Amino acid sequence: MVRYTLAQSPEIVLTIAGKDSPKAREKAMNELMELMDSGKLDTDLADGFSPDQFIEVRELTMSEEREDPITQAVQVLNNLATLKIKIQELRTDAMQVRSQIDILFSDETVSEEQINNIKDGFKILKNFAQLNMRFLDARSQAENARQILDDALKSPSADPKLNPELQSIVESPSSAITSDEQADEQIDEQADKTENSNSLELSVEVPAAKVSKKK
Repeated sequence: MVRYTLAQSPEIVLTIAGKDSPKAREKAMNELMELMDSGKLDTDLADGFSPDQFIEVRELTMSEEREDPITQAVQVLNNLATLKIKIQELRTDAMQVRSQIDILFSDETVSEEQINNIKDGFKILKNFAQLNMRFLDARSQAENARQILDDALKSPSADPKLNPELQSIVESPSSAITSDEQADEQIDEQADKTENSNSLELSVEVPAAKVSKKK
């Protein structure tokens, strides 16, 4: 079994018996046209659309699931870029249709032509809204992809992170020196006190002996 989808309508998946081949793509094209003619499929094909433009939907193998994170990140960002282009193409027309919707809620008289224009524009509005939702989801996923690429693009010459204790010493070397100086000052003060105490003990005055005068 092979499955195909459309670039402009990825929510559409056509399942055809067999493997991917020109014949299978022709069958998918016929099935797509039948769905559109019966009104079961609401989509517009670009002018000159051919079976070769079908996108094969493949199941991921184990090796593909373990694919290089950098490659996956690039694919995610590429998908975001594609969606952004499509949104920009539809935004102006979609916003114009959105402004016309308010006419339906007013008491003003609306012509049949205006109503038909609004109804025709609903398809554009629907496609834009669906794409915009997909874009918002893709952008949230792309944040992680961008971080993966940023990490991979870091310069190898970047300084490695130091141990937290060493980092604190490097950031404020004066603190360690100050602590040593304070310890030396405390030792000097203790020595001065001891020396002063010994000096006091040795400098005790001896009372002078009284000399008696001979008469």
